[in-house]
Amino acid sequence: MDYATSGVDIDAEGAAIASLIGSLSGSVRKPGTRGAPVPLPGGFGGIIEFGSSRLALATDGVGSKLQLANKLGRYQGVGIDCVAMNVNDLLCVGAEPLAFVDYIAVPETDPETHSVIGGSLAEACRRARITLAGGETATLPGIVTELDLSGTALGWFPAGEAITGENLEAGDVIIGLPSSGVHSNGYTLLRAIIEKSGLSLSDTAPFDTNHLGREIEGASESGATLGEVLLNPTRIYVDPIIDLIDSCRKGTAPCASGDLKAIAHITGGGLSNLLRLHDSLGWHISNPLPIPPEFNWMAETGPVEKLEMHRVFNMGMGMCIAVSAEVAETVENWLTERLSGTRIVGIVCDDGHRVTHADSEIVFEHY
Repeated sequence: MDYATSGVDIDAEGAAIASLIGSLSGSVRKPGTRGAPVPLPGGFGGIIEFGSSRLALATDGVGSKLQLANKLGRYQGVGIDCVAMNVNDLLCVGAEPLAFVDYIAVPETDPETHSVIGGSLAEACRRARITLAGGETATLPGIVTELDLSGTALGWFPAGEAITGENLEAGDVIIGLPSSGVHSNGYTLLRAIIEKSGLSLSDTAPFDTNHLGREIEGASESGATLGEVLLNPTRIYVDPIIDLIDSCRKGTAPCASGDLKAIAHITGGGLSNLLRLHDSLGWHISNPLPIPPEFNWMAETGPVEKLEMHRVFNMGMGMCIAVSAEVAETVENWLTERLSGTRIVGIVCDDGHRVTHADSEIVFEHY
């Protein structure tokens, strides 16, 4: 099984996005004025000028993970997913998330469902340290058939302090931060795998859910169901990444600001997201993070080839940071104290613009 035959063709999607961008006109805001665009090729968020500061914007939704939530009537984590997918992108340009607005579309209103989602969004904003500044709810019978949720996040950083990847060098070290599970990508393929398995989302998960002490939110003491594992909310990385960036900018610890070379959010496209950070250097993942058991179950049940799994899913690494080699161990230790399971996973290379892996079958040469 693969993503394309399940209904999502990543390559076709990329071509469509390129076509959309090619049709857009330039900004009416001129360089040197508030709101003027700041170029960031391949970046995870859009940046605009704002005096001595820069504002960053990201927009995204929960995607087809919501179809599992709708099926189970379980919305406690979807607000966290929505905020996470946006604020995690802002981190990749070195921006501190400040505020969030949401958009909910439903075929019919349901106060109880909206209350649960509101609580989920509030918890997400607490974890991300941001203000929920507003939102919009649209009732759209005939256009939407089930609840959809998306949003936009606003972030800030001082002018000249963007983390872009442009200063990457061969020999820089990659530090991986563990995911909380599938996060919010690849659910079209995942839903096809569930259908093939014949299992119900309410069945006990057919694998060991105790992955390195990970918590499955909302699971009972008797064990997590398949649905509970697959709806586990996306990890929000504001803590510890913003604390790391702030410390480095202030020169307090654990390294200089210039030693933080690049940050990547491992979402749709998997490890190929790394190729967005530099137009010529490559990446080698020599010591990948442990793969959570749900991914192994998916690969075996599909079956899904290794390369496709690493192209569609995060496979246990939700974010990664590239740092100067001489500070890598110090930064690794600093992060590990705040997020268990973080570790050095690889190195930046100069042998071609591609991602290679400890498993020789896993190679990406384009995003």
